[in-house]
Amino acid sequence: MFSNTFTQLVGVDHPIVQGGMQWVGRAELASAVSNAGALGIVTALTQPSPEALREEIRRCQGMTDRPFGVNLTILPTISPPPYEEYLKVIIDCGVPVLETAGSNPAPFLPAVQGAGIKVLHKCTSVRHAIKAEAVGVDVVSIDGFECAGHPGEDDVPNFLLVPATTAALSIPVIASGGIADGRGLAAALMLGAQGVNMGSRFMCTLESPIHHNVKEAIVAGTERDTDLIFRPLRNTARVARNTVSTSVIEILDEGGQFPDVRDLVAGSRGRLVYEEGDLDAGIWTIGMVQGLIHDIPSVADLVPRIVAEAEALITTAAAGLVPDAVSA
Repeated sequence: MFSNTFTQLVGVDHPIVQGGMQWVGRAELASAVSNAGALGIVTALTQPSPEALREEIRRCQGMTDRPFGVNLTILPTISPPPYEEYLKVIIDCGVPVLETAGSNPAPFLPAVQGAGIKVLHKCTSVRHAIKAEAVGVDVVSIDGFECAGHPGEDDVPNFLLVPATTAALSIPVIASGGIADGRGLAAALMLGAQGVNMGSRFMCTLESPIHHNVKEAIVAGTERDTDLIFRPLRNTARVARNTVSTSVIEILDEGGQFPDVRDLVAGSRGRLVYEEGDLDAGIWTIGMVQGLIHDIPSVADLVPRIVAEAEALITTAAAGLVPDAVSA
């Protein structure tokens, strides 16, 4: 068992966090991750209203007595959701950890931390991580270029980003992007991180609330089967390669703007992928790490497997031995 400042801060046995994924971070998955000794995450904006989030949190609390968190991604939009109301629900329900992403979380910190909630903020660059520490977050999750979703615009992979970030910060840092097994956890710890955040790996578990077709596609996928969309718009996102993603890239490369692809990338279409299993229904998110995902285990099997792999590798390295290549 790994114990460090991060695990003690959030009250978990293992330094593993489930990514806060849109349409995926529901009570079934989050509770399973927490019951396995890691930190499960419920995604706030998957729920259509603050009251629906309250119900989802209560469902999760009924499925686990272990700590779990809630992800709240705050982005500037024309018609923003009622972020303050979602935040009030998170505080009222006594959730111990808030994962924030998108905008600067500073305006929310007094109320959240005043309620005893630890704040984990996602960043994609060292400079943003330094800013996050300066405004007072408790933990930084640093996302390398390998990650699913939004990797930022610097294109820096985790082998550089993690040690650069941990050298610059005094608060705990967890690594996100390109991690699916004990090799990734061991590497992240050796690079200075105090844990890992895994989204794609937890998507491909029995408890993940997405269609089995999607899980099978992840198992069949390779590290080369993702696309980077929105690059010309400086809002890069890594998604699964399908007919929709290739169309979006072609339109934008030819000078199109967001209104020209708005209907193609609508969140409602991406939700259909997860619910109905039509892999070309819309845009759906997956990381390059799918090339290391070869099965669909239960969370209860996956988490201890990853920890055991990491412990064995670190023990071997500490003994001065070079480990043989292993299969995921």
